[in-house]
Amino acid sequence: MTLKMKDTFYIPHGSPTLSIDDSHSARHFLLSWKDKVFAQTPKSILVISGHWDTTFPAVNIVQRNDTIYDFYNFPDPMYKLKYPAPGAPDLALRVKELLMASGFKRVDEDRERGLDFGAWFPLMLMYPGADIPVCELSVQSKMDGSYHYNLGKALSPLKDEGVLIIGSGSATHNLRALKLRVAGDGGVVPWASEFDTWLKEALLEGRYEDVNHYEEKAPHAKMAHPWPDHLYPLHVAMGAAGETAKAKLIHHSWGLGILSYASYQFTAAS
Repeated sequence: MTLKMKDTFYIPHGSPTLSIDDSHSARHFLLSWKDKVFAQTPKSILVISGHWDTTFPAVNIVQRNDTIYDFYNFPDPMYKLKYPAPGAPDLALRVKELLMASGFKRVDEDRERGLDFGAWFPLMLMYPGADIPVCELSVQSKMDGSYHYNLGKALSPLKDEGVLIIGSGSATHNLRALKLRVAGDGGVVPWASEFDTWLKEALLEGRYEDVNHYEEKAPHAKMAHPWPDHLYPLHVAMGAAGETAKAKLIHHSWGLGILSYASYQFTAAS
């Protein structure tokens, strides 16, 4: 009998250096996944990654996932890491079926793409055995939060089929501001903190429509997310959990005073 999933998640993949930096609490949060966060073993995993941005929804259909190093000028050991998880072609086709049945008129199939950093890095810590089939789904940054929430709603039946749905991004993500930040600056910048606090309060209070329209509702929305690709995985996880799902903050830390690693669990109502 297939084990049903009641929860969906939005987690950070953080800076690529988290893959080798053992001092950061976000890394230890991901390492403790099976022991402290989510003990169930899913049949397969669907990752919505902020690192894959396409015009139309796309799924990767492969037998074995290659490791994509979509980051540059980092230490050499990071380019030797591997996460050869099996692909999940049946899940990919099921995702396409559900989306098209819900009115998404086009869903593309990528039969060469493996897992990008937004997918393989957190999974490498969460499920180090690389033995659970993984499928990746892209975001569409030219669309809005409501679009991605509805995309998640269409995928909700997957939970009853033993699929763990994970959105991978960052609750604040402004790399341009990161480059301008002076090395050694202490503390969290105010605009990032204010956006992050607003997002937390909106989620924990169940104000999902406000989150769908965060550009209008949240303080410093454009500064926190000049491009929305790393926030939209949150909307998908939120939508897949259901309108009455309860949100819970399960981790919170910061990277370089700008990147929020806030992580959320969405539990469907009984």
